[in-house]
Parts: sequence; structure tokens; C-alpha cells
Amino acid sequence: MLPDTYLHNMKDLLKEEFDDYLASFDDEPVKSLRVNTSKISVSDFLKSFPYELEKVPWTEDGFCYKDNEVNKHPYYYAGLYYIQEASAMLPGEMLPVDEGDIVLDACAAPGGKSLKILNKLNGTGLLVSNDISASRCNALLRNIERQGYVNYLVIVTDMKNLAVRYPGYFDKIILDAPCSGEGMFRKDPSLIEAWVRRGNEYYVPVQKELITAAVKLLKEGGMLLYSTCTFSPEEDEEIVRYALNAFADLKLLPIKMHEGFTKGKDGIGVKLFPHKVKGEGHFTCLLQKGEKRPQEHIKRKADLPDIGFLKHLKKDFYNGEFMTINDKLYFVPDFDHAGIRTLRSGLLLGEITRYLFKPSQALAMSLRPDEFDQSINLDNGQALRYLKGETIRTGTDLEGYVLVCIDGYPLGFGKAAGSSIKNLIDRGWIIR
Repeated sequence: MLPDTYLHNMKDLLKEEFDDYLASFDDEPVKSLRVNTSKISVSDFLKSFPYELEKVPWTEDGFCYKDNEVNKHPYYYAGLYYIQEASAMLPGEMLPVDEGDIVLDACAAPGGKSLKILNKLNGTGLLVSNDISASRCNALLRNIERQGYVNYLVIVTDMKNLAVRYPGYFDKIILDAPCSGEGMFRKDPSLIEAWVRRGNEYYVPVQKELITAAVKLLKEGGMLLYSTCTFSPEEDEEIVRYALNAFADLKLLPIKMHEGFTKGKDGIGVKLFPHKVKGEGHFTCLLQKGEKRPQEHIKRKADLPDIGFLKHLKKDFYNGEFMTINDKLYFVPDFDHAGIRTLRSGLLLGEITRYLFKPSQALAMSLRPDEFDQSINLDNGQALRYLKGETIRTGTDLEGYVLVCIDGYPLGFGKAAGSSIKNLIDRGWIIR
């Protein structure tokens, strides 16, 4: 049951639209996914995906669906799409990211915004995904690895610490701030109880601290996307106004409007309401610090280590170095993270044990079939058996390491002997 104080606030905010808003709680929450365009084009995905989809109007790669089996398709495990609430796609869509940018996702878990940014970076630049919760970062890391990226770090630290360490460092920052969650009440009614305990006031000091740190972290000319999943002006427009007053060189940038979008108070950002769009509630605002300056992005190729297994690779790595840490081999992008708690410093390629190299699941997911010297395609039934950890039998005689794929998209590694492929999928990736 919605609290009386909340209802009063929403009636004051929405006025004649209030009854329509209340009626939206009788509707089922919209289910949606976003295509991983780093692996597959939207048009190819639509040709191959067997479920009915409806386009999300504010992004080219987002689609609504109804079938509950969508997240059980092998394409999900191949990293071709990510289950993400439609309105939550807006921040990543509205932050302009250029190839070569250094980007911070300040409150990144569970990873939807990070994945969109990595799509936009297109294998260039760097994404630093941060969250204050280490446990939430585990899900974030798994999502990034499944979708096959290389140019990232996952860190666990306080934004104030980052602002001291890296002032003026990032080209773009996305700050989806912790909030009272009013926009998610329909999807997750448990948030109502949390609102009763804390209200809006609890989050305001946290949001002011976060946006202050984010502005300090921006380069001259850098852009900041501030967002929440709440409707409260205290947590939305007033936080942005606070930042504009605190930093004279900060200015508002326009956000593209779509049908159903509502401009924020005094023209600050946009709000999405569930009675006006097919999605939950959200607030998004785009800011720029000073004037944009031209930048030169250097592309430096790294040499692969002399390890037998890596001779199978035909993949290039840029702007980083290979490092062995505790018998594990990583490709670490150029970013000085010494002293910062780091969950993953780039791509884990594998583990060196007793003079043997055990390739990682993350490495398999980062490859295309033409970047490994031997690959095989499975049909849907074989792919599901592979994902369950079973040995696969095929009509093809192969020997040695194989990149196991469905329709040309990797699922993991195998070790072939004739028509039998021993399953090398990481145990933590096996589906039950």
C-alpha cells in the first residue's frame, strides 16, 4: 500500500495526471532486453531470435518482450543480449560516448549502463566500473565477461577517494545515484517499506556528495549523466541545481525528447512515468563541465606473451599490458589503479598451473570465431547440453582446443578428440 505522504507528493507533482499514475499500478511491469551490438547487429539479432519483440522508442537496441523463456535461450549465454528494464536503458543511451573516451560508471552494479558504454566505446578507450558494494560488483563483472569485453576495470571504492586520486581524469561519467526508488514501486513493492523508513531526505546528502565528486573527476569539457529511479524533485532537479550552483563552469545540455517524456522542473532533465511510457519511473539529466577540447587518442598494440595456448589466438590487444598475478594471466588496460580495491583489472585470459595454461571463460567470450584457430558451431540442443557441462559429440573430427559456438557466437572452450568434445566451460558458468 502506497504511503499517504508519498501519495500527497505525487498528487502535487502530477496534478491532473495523478489518477492515471495510480491506475498504472494495475498494469504488469514491462519486460525488456538490450542487444549487444558489439557482437551482433540489431537486424541480424531480429532475424535469428525466435521470440516476439517490440522496440523501445528511445533506443535502437532495446526491445520489450512477453515470453518468460527469453532469458533461457543460448543467445543469452553467448552474450548477445542483456535483460534490462526499458527506462533504465535511458541513461546509457543519452550519455554521448566517443571511441577512445575514458569513462567512469560511478555506481555501476548490476551492469546495464556499463554494457551500453562498452558498446559505444567499440573496443577502444577504457571503462572504469565502480560500485561501493563488492557483492554487487560480482554480478557486474559476470555480466561484462559474458558480453565479451576487454577494455574495462571493475573497482570497489568511495567516490570521494576517486575524486582525490583522479581529478579531471574522465571524459564522461554516468552517475545513476542511489535513491528512494519511487519509480520502481510497481516492479518491486518491497521498496515501499524502505521509503517509509527513510523517505527522500536520507538520500539527498549522499547524492550531493556523489555529484560533487563526479564533477571533480571530469575533464574540462567532459560530460556527466546524472540519473535516479525516483520522482522526488529533492533527489532529482534540486541535486542538479545544487551542482550548478557549486560549479560555475557546469551547464545543462539538452536531452532528446520522445513521446511520453516529461521535462523536469525548470527544464532540468527529463522524467519517465509508468503511465506515460512502457517502462518504470526514471529521471535523467545531462551536464557538461566547461567547453569541449579536441583530443588525440593513441592506439598502442601489446605483444602476446610466449605461452603455448595463446598461439591459437589471432586477436590484437591495445593500450595495456599482460600481467601475471597469483598464477593468473590478465590483460590490464592503461590505468594506474594501485591502492584502489580492484575486483578485476581487465580481461582474465587464464590460469597457469603446473606449466599448463587453463584458458578462462572470459577469454572465450571475448573472441570471434576468426580470432581462434579452431571453432565449431552447435545447434540449440547441443548448445544447451554444452552449457550444462556435458561432453558433446559431433559429426566432425577435430583435435585440440576448440572455440565452441552457436551460430558463430562463442559459448566457451572445449578439447576435441575426434568427434567428441570435452567440455571446458568454467564450472561457475554451468546452467542448472
